[in-house]
Amino acid sequence: MSNSSSITHFLLLAFADTQELQLLTFWLFLGIYLAALLGNLLIITAIDCDHRLHNPMYFFLLNLSFLDLGSISTTLPKSMANSLWDTRAISYTGCAVQVFFFLFLFSAEYAILTIMAYDRYVTICKPLHYWTLLGSRACVHMAAAAWGTGFLTALLHTTNTFSLRVCHGNAVDQFFCEIPHILKLSCSDSCLREVWLLVVTVCLAFGCFVFIVLSYVQIFRAMLRISSEQGRHKAFSTCLPHLAMASLFVSTAVFASLKPPSLSSTSLDLVVSFLYSVLPPAVNPLIYSMRNKELKDALWKLASWTLFP
Repeated sequence: MSNSSSITHFLLLAFADTQELQLLTFWLFLGIYLAALLGNLLIITAIDCDHRLHNPMYFFLLNLSFLDLGSISTTLPKSMANSLWDTRAISYTGCAVQVFFFLFLFSAEYAILTIMAYDRYVTICKPLHYWTLLGSRACVHMAAAAWGTGFLTALLHTTNTFSLRVCHGNAVDQFFCEIPHILKLSCSDSCLREVWLLVVTVCLAFGCFVFIVLSYVQIFRAMLRISSEQGRHKAFSTCLPHLAMASLFVSTAVFASLKPPSLSSTSLDLVVSFLYSVLPPAVNPLIYSMRNKELKDALWKLASWTLFP
């Protein structure tokens, strides 16, 4: 980081130009943030309090909710503070911390979604071996591997990115610190190593995507072999929330990464980054609670305990 010691802060991109619109943005983001906090905290509390939800599927959902809480708390509060105080600045250290935690939580969340696809595969295709393949120890090891993968990915990228020399100012064309936009500020002869690291990460992410797709190919094949319509409907309802969450997560991230340069603009980049960094953590609780009867019953019981003790 000594190569960039002359940079003391970065300038983030604002969502609005005038103070009035910035205040409107603040209140909008505050509402989204509070909704995301409430939804994920309700799911965490419901799973923790209801012993019927102490199984692998909800254990991984519990991890996902913790990651969603951390992910949205990494990006949105700083943007809200900048809108409220009419500033764009983030310290150099703060930018590095934001990059680290966002990558850590984002990568771990993708790993958890991949593991949840395996959980759904075992549930539908190998139900007799469910507790053998997904015992408590195996679940803890898989969750630890997901968190560890996220930590290692974030550590490598953050250390590498913030060791580069910055030659092109300090204005980050994004509402939070994002590696591709920081690379644009670095000297062209010093970022090749980080580019290769990004390529390796993309290849690993593509491998997880292929695993999720193949898992659901096997799941849908198994569903077609179920003779009763009620059984097929139950199996589909079990998989639909995870399939919706994974599709939302992957589609927004892929569009943000692979959108054509001809479509690139400041406004579009802001909207796309908002979609992949803020939307999934905010709507995941809604997606899972709408189609899951056990979770809805647990949330209703939790509400009854709270309102009518």
